[in-house]
Amino acid sequence: METEDLYHFPTYPLLIVISGPSGAGKDRLIARMKELGYPFHFVVTATTRPQREGEVHGRDYFFVSTDEFAQMIEEDQLLEYAVVYGDYKGIPKEQVRQALASGKDVILRIDVQGAATIRRLIPEAVLIFVTAPSEEELIARLQARKTEPPDQLKLRIATSRQEMRRLPEFDYVVVNRTGELDKAVDQILAIITAEHCRVKPRIVRL
Repeated sequence: METEDLYHFPTYPLLIVISGPSGAGKDRLIARMKELGYPFHFVVTATTRPQREGEVHGRDYFFVSTDEFAQMIEEDQLLEYAVVYGDYKGIPKEQVRQALASGKDVILRIDVQGAATIRRLIPEAVLIFVTAPSEEELIARLQARKTEPPDQLKLRIATSRQEMRRLPEFDYVVVNRTGELDKAVDQILAIITAEHCRVKPRIVRL
């Protein structure tokens, strides 16, 4: 290798997966990163679940009917999709392609099951597991949301316990402590910065 080549450091956009159990605060982390104006592309997930109060179509999720979601599957429009607590969620493939082509780092917020699919399809993706500092705190957060009936809440708690066991499948873990949201954001940014400093960069092919 020529000496001048050693001083050529090409940059490649990263595909960053933020995942973890319900109650970890993933949505709040993403919202805070958007508030702070970081130059990432935050992928908007398509879902068949009902729109919650305060959510905006096209910003928080693409809220679609079951028929529309089925059509997206038929037309191979989704990078990955899964049934999450009885509703379908999926990542629009073309949205990710266009964002990567623009040179922006792309952030996916998906469940643990979806993260495993992304790891299989795109080994170069960076997987970050977000969690609460304890199971007790995780359960308290889920109870405080009051967005599910008791049977659904019980299911989420049981699922969260199973999801915690899949932590070793991820590259990094960020503990999102109550009252320390910006610290968790800073840790995610530090991970992204470090990944861009790799001698052998991750090159995402999609």
